Amino acid sequence: MDQLAAMRCFIGVVEAGTFSRASTVLRVPKATLTKNVQALEAHLRTKLLHRTTRRVTVTPDGEAYYERAVRLLADLEDLDSTMAVSQANPQGRLRVDISAALATMLLIPALPEFHARYPDIQIDLGVTDDVVDLLGENVDCVIRAGQLADQSLVARRIGEMHSVLVAAPGYLAAHGTPAHPLDLETSHRTVGYFKPRMGRSLSLTLTKSAEETVEVSGRYVLAVSDSNAYITATMTGIGIAMMPVFMARPHIESGALVPVLTEWRAPAKPIYAVFPPSRHLSNRLRVFVDWVAALVARTDFGMRDAPAKPREAAVTPPRISVVK
Repeated sequence: MDQLAAMRCFIGVVEAGTFSRASTVLRVPKATLTKNVQALEAHLRTKLLHRTTRRVTVTPDGEAYYERAVRLLADLEDLDSTMAVSQANPQGRLRVDISAALATMLLIPALPEFHARYPDIQIDLGVTDDVVDLLGENVDCVIRAGQLADQSLVARRIGEMHSVLVAAPGYLAAHGTPAHPLDLETSHRTVGYFKPRMGRSLSLTLTKSAEETVEVSGRYVLAVSDSNAYITATMTGIGIAMMPVFMARPHIESGALVPVLTEWRAPAKPIYAVFPPSRHLSNRLRVFVDWVAALVARTDFGMRDAPAKPREAAVTPPRISVVK
């Protein structure tokens, strides 16, 4: 029996929750997974998993073995990487998940720089605005903006982003400009944004001064669950939307969107790199997160440079470029 291979199979099954899902994640035949786990149990002379037709659960012995096996394999992997190619040249595969807007407007345009520096790191990039099961989907790291819902996760704060209310010129010509956030619930329409697992459009909290804060839900005729669709819907003139400054800026500069209620501010959202609590930070994951943190630091997510009107020379929406 290849004990390391059997150990990896066991860890994959525990994290995926079923043999079928582990087979897909690890790209190993289900029969091979079953054979390796059974051989490991025979070798250890203890039952590691309780199997049912729908799910696999860990026995007390299996849980203890899993915790130590995860640390052992991570240490071995890091040692191999260190001895083979040194800390200056990390290699291997990373499974990363990031929201759609951060992926298309921030991370992906800058990835050639990362791969030029670390050519031996392979990234499998999941792009979604929905919540991700880090253990079940074998994800190394998630990059997200907003407060953490699961306090058991390990997180590194790498920045923060600010938002601005915007509308298409055609919408404002047809409906006028709101004078107060409460107008969004009476005389104006909004574009809603929701997370599929929540099933409802998110409300807005806006502050004008230390004494004046309001929370509005807005009257929406369309709500979407994807940030790129959110931009498109707003630009068609369906309604007013609150979106991150970095998403809105190129369309404000082109004249496709116009800021409204600019004296009102929404709370800044923290940007986190999030890891599973049991996942060892390999050298390749460390250099990736350090690079993303540096990328966020040199990208303007704030209100400081958010244009109040379009640039006269702009004809088409410019793409955000990353300053190097």
